[in-house]
Amino acid sequence: MTKPDDERVDEMTNEEKRHDQLTSAPDATEADAAPRVEVSEHDGITRVDIAPDAPVRPGPGPGMPIDDEG
Repeated sequence: MTKPDDERVDEMTNEEKRHDQLTSAPDATEADAAPRVEVSEHDGITRVDIAPDAPVRPGPGPGMPIDDEG
């Protein structure tokens, strides 16, 4: 006997849920579920950095001028 989908989802870790969601699209690959940020905490301060190998990075999009004044 198998469990209903909603019971299996409740047993999944947050990382498993994230992976499942990011790889469930028809053309999805394992690379789609790769971590994009690194979170660390030191002395009560949480730091979030973009992973060095993240395929998408924040900033101006293609064809957009770079804002040098910021």
